[in-house]
Amino acid sequence: MLQVSRDNNLKIPKKLENANGVENSINDKIAVKQAIATANNKRINKEKIAENIEDDKDLEQVNKLPFNANDLVVITVVKKLVAYTITVTEKSPKKFRGVFVNRMQNYCLDCLEYLLEANFIRMDTPEKKLQREELQEKAIIKLKLLGYVSMVAENCCCILNKQYKQISIQLSEAINLIIAWKKSDDERWKKSN
Repeated sequence: MLQVSRDNNLKIPKKLENANGVENSINDKIAVKQAIATANNKRINKEKIAENIEDDKDLEQVNKLPFNANDLVVITVVKKLVAYTITVTEKSPKKFRGVFVNRMQNYCLDCLEYLLEANFIRMDTPEKKLQREELQEKAIIKLKLLGYVSMVAENCCCILNKQYKQISIQLSEAINLIIAWKKSDDERWKKSN
């Protein structure tokens, strides 16, 4: 560590310590933000900044997974949601595994199942179109249930706040994509009839 003496001369140490830590750790980033805030005569909430800075290793791991390029975008998004939810809930305390973990994982997998079934239904008759719509609606319901259960799980400290936020972001993206898919199906149905 460099020091400045009383006569403003820089004292360079003769021996440097071997620092094998992470460069730019979370504490380093907080210290920088604290220094900037102090310079601007502002206050900061260190805990909130730490939460925002903290990297989500689970999300990074899920984003590295290869996905089939032939799948619909909504199916790819739900596959990532399934992978993330399973990764996150595996680390949950044992007392929650019977209540929240199983439900969250099952809702994700059920949603993926409904979407895959809907994708394989050809819309050549009104009955098949109705069947496809019902499966898409069931998938939305499962996603909304997942959102509620994950909110309760976060309140009970089964999952972390940042994990709940990430699940919510992926949920809303998946729901919006399913709604867009339904609209696209309706427009295609109108054009064909």
